[in-house]
Amino acid sequence: MSTRTQSPQVAGTTGPILSISDLQISFKTEDGPIDAVKGISFDVEPGEILAIVGESGSGKSVTSMSVPGLLPKTSSITGERKVENLDLGGLSPKELRKHRGNDIAMIFQEPMTALNPMYTIGWQLRESLQAHNKKMSKADADKRAVELLELVGFPEPNDRITQYPHQLSGGLRQRVVIAMAISCDPKIIIADEPTTALDVTVQAEILGLLRQLRDELNTAIVLITHDMGVVADLADRVLVMYQGEIIEQAPVAELFADPQEDYTKRLLSSVPVLGSRPAGRRSAESESPEAEPEIADSEVAQRLKDMEAELATEVEDDAPALALDNLVLEFPGRGRKNKIRAVDDVSLSIQRGEILGLVGESGSGKSTVGRCAIRLLDPTSGSVSVGGRDITKLSTKQLRPLRRYFSIVFQDPASTLDPKMTIGESIAEPLVLHKVLSGNALTTRVTELLDQVQLSGHYRNRYPHELSGGQRQRIAIARALALEPKLLIADEPTSALDVSVQAKVLDLFLDLQQRLNFACLFISHDLAVVDLLADRVAVMRKGELVEVGERDQVLHDPQHDYTKRLLAAAPVADPARQRERREAWEAGRYTLAE
Repeated sequence: MSTRTQSPQVAGTTGPILSISDLQISFKTEDGPIDAVKGISFDVEPGEILAIVGESGSGKSVTSMSVPGLLPKTSSITGERKVENLDLGGLSPKELRKHRGNDIAMIFQEPMTALNPMYTIGWQLRESLQAHNKKMSKADADKRAVELLELVGFPEPNDRITQYPHQLSGGLRQRVVIAMAISCDPKIIIADEPTTALDVTVQAEILGLLRQLRDELNTAIVLITHDMGVVADLADRVLVMYQGEIIEQAPVAELFADPQEDYTKRLLSSVPVLGSRPAGRRSAESESPEAEPEIADSEVAQRLKDMEAELATEVEDDAPALALDNLVLEFPGRGRKNKIRAVDDVSLSIQRGEILGLVGESGSGKSTVGRCAIRLLDPTSGSVSVGGRDITKLSTKQLRPLRRYFSIVFQDPASTLDPKMTIGESIAEPLVLHKVLSGNALTTRVTELLDQVQLSGHYRNRYPHELSGGQRQRIAIARALALEPKLLIADEPTSALDVSVQAKVLDLFLDLQQRLNFACLFISHDLAVVDLLADRVAVMRKGELVEVGERDQVLHDPQHDYTKRLLAAAPVADPARQRERREAWEAGRYTLAE
C-alpha cells in the first residue's frame, strides 16, 4: 500500500473524531463467507474531509455502513470502530440509536430506499427531528423541516413538503436525505455518494453546504464517492480501496498529481471529460448499425423474430421511435387550485437508432418526460407517439402489446428490482409477462442476457441485496433489453456507478445500442457522459425545453445562458483547477470561456 504525508491534525483538537483499526467484515452466503473488508485502518480528524474511492464492490460502502451499525445480521465484524473515545463495537443496538443522528449522520446512496414511501417528506423530516428532541413541538418541527429543505436548495418547500417520495425526482429525494442528515448538527457525516443523483449546479451548492458545515461546525465528513470531480473539489485526503483493502492514501493534491499505484492511475484515467469523445464514434446519421449477432438457441431466435413481426403490425416503419407534441404534466399541490407544472409544453422526437441526451437541473422535469414517454405517467395534455402510434389515450389492454416496443432503465436499481425475486427471475419477468418464452428457452435467454451485460450465469440465483450497485445496474439493463425494444428510456443509468465501472457500462451500453439499434432517451446530469454517448442534446429548465440541437453545438457552442451555466458548473478531476472554478463560481465570476 502506498501511504504519503497525512493531512495535519486540525488545530485545537486532541485526537481523531473517527478511528478505524484492523476492520474486517465478511458476509455469510450460500456459497460460503465473502470477505468484503480485509483489515483496514484509518483515522479522520475533526473538520477533515476524507474521501474513500474505489470501484463498485471494493468495500467502501460496507466500511461506511459499519460505523453506525447498519450492516445486516449476515455480516461478521471484527476490529475497532471508535467515535472520539467511544467504542461503537461494544454498544447494543439500543445504545447505538442514541448516537445516530446526534454524533454520526448518514447520507445514503439510494434515497428512494432510504425514505419511507408511505409518508410525506414533511412527516419524515419532522419524525427525525422529534426523535432527537422530544420537547420539540409539531409546529416547531414543521418550521425547522422547511428551513432544512431551503438550506439544501429544495424548490418551493412550503408547497411540496406534503409530497411523497415517489412524487419527487431523484435529485430532490437526495436533497431530502441530506436535510435529514444535517438536522442535528452531527460530529461526523458519512456521505455515501451524496451527489449521485444531483445535476452539476445543485451538486456545486450541496458541496458548498458540506464545506460550510465543516468550516462552521468543525464537522468531519467521510465522503464515499465515484465522482473524482467531487473528490477534487471537496476532499482533504483520499483513500483508494480495491477488493476490500486500502491500496493507496494521500492528500488530495498529491494523489491527483502523482498517483503511485497502477489501479489508482486506471481509476483517474477512466474519468469522462467534456470533449473527450473518441473520433470516429458512430452517429445515428452517418453509419448503419452493425449486424446483430446470431442467437445460439434457434427456438429463442425464432420466437424473438416472431415477436418482432407481431410488433411491426402495431407501428409504422418510417415513423420516429418517439415523438412528444406539446406535452404538459401537472401534479397537485396544496389545495385544489395550486398545481405544480412539472412538464410545460415540451415537443421533441427521436429517430430510430438515435440517442438523445436530456439534461437539466434536478426537478427540471427530465425523469417526468421519460415516464410520460412510455405511459408510466399520464400527461395532462399533449400527445405521445411511439413508432407513429399515439399512445396517449390507449387503454391498458390496448397498450399492452405496444409495451414490447419500449422499455426503461431506472435511476435506482435497488428500488426497482424485487428483493424477493432472484436475479434470473427479475430478468425473465418481461419474457414471462408477454408470454414470449418458457422452460429451457427462457433459461437460455436469461443466460444470454447475463452474458450481454458481462455477468456470469451464477448470478442468476443471487438476490439484489447480494450485488453491488454496479452489478445491480447491469441487471437492470439486461432486464430492460430482454424483449429487444426499439425505444429505451435510460434514466440516469450510470449515476450510481464508480468511474471504472461506469466506463465499462457505458462501453457496454454503446455496444448493445449499436448492435440492437434501439433509439434511446438518455437522461443524465453528467454532461461528460452525454457528450460521450449522444447524437443530439436537449436541455430542460423548470419543465421547459430551453435548447435542442446537435451534440457538438449544445455542449461546445451553447446558445442559451442556462446551458452555459450548466457547463460552467461541471466538475473536473483536478484539485487546483476545480478550486479556481469553485471560487469563481461562488463569486459569480464564472463564464463559459473560463
